[in-house]
Amino acid sequence: MFEFYDLYKAFLPLWRDHREYFYDWCDIGSIYGAPSDCLWGGGRVGFGDAEPEKVMALVKEYGISARLTFSNSLIREEHLADAQCNELCRMFESTDAGIIIHSDLLLDYIRAKFPGFYFVSSTTKVITDFEEFVAELNRDEFRYVVPDFRLNKQFGKLNALTDAQKQKVEFLCNECCWFGCHDRKACYENVSRKSLGENCEDHVCVSPTAQRGYRFSDAMKNPGFIGIDDIRNVYAPAGFRHFKIEGRSLGSALILEFLLYYMTKPEHQLKVREEIYLDSSLDLF
Repeated sequence: MFEFYDLYKAFLPLWRDHREYFYDWCDIGSIYGAPSDCLWGGGRVGFGDAEPEKVMALVKEYGISARLTFSNSLIREEHLADAQCNELCRMFESTDAGIIIHSDLLLDYIRAKFPGFYFVSSTTKVITDFEEFVAELNRDEFRYVVPDFRLNKQFGKLNALTDAQKQKVEFLCNECCWFGCHDRKACYENVSRKSLGENCEDHVCVSPTAQRGYRFSDAMKNPGFIGIDDIRNVYAPAGFRHFKIEGRSLGSALILEFLLYYMTKPEHQLKVREEIYLDSSLDLF
């Protein structure tokens, strides 16, 4: 929300005024994020400079739920009084907004002080044990639970979930993290420490493709990747309805490619590109 405000300000009018460009089987359930200097944040640090008032006005205009990414895993009692984060809660509470959350301490605090939010259990918990995932689904505090992407293809267990449990699952579709990664939780904790202002070294990713950075083409090869054919032909018929596109700290051009791939009919993708940024005078180099 805060990082790609300008992109969504351009994209959402197309979404509203030209629904024929987009698949009729998909809708926008929410747009998520947190300001760049948000102490309660835990997804990425230093990305997201849009003014909260503008962000709130945009999502309200289009009737889209905002989700504040408050997924810091290392929250302590003294952090609960943070003025900026409390002000964000006050601003967004009345807008059918949600909060993506990791810390139970923070969860209890926000539920008591700002009861108007719904809550999403963050993938930063790195729940890779399926029974632990089911236990998370059974928690009444959460409207949705985002499993670790390595649970995405455990169809035997996923299909055995009840209908009510399936409606709470929100799959992370386009994760590029190495499927065999053992440091995912440590990586998220490093981000949490930086959000808290701690002086710590950057986490060093040991993925075989770490030097390449995020590439959508690499994500598509990930064993946990969920493409549009998977959504339509596998997950939706099994009763799953909620899917999440990651993208914080990436470039807006790549975010647009996600929106084109997951939401836009192939024959209209060029039209959307032209409306967003492409014109006859554009030089790439």
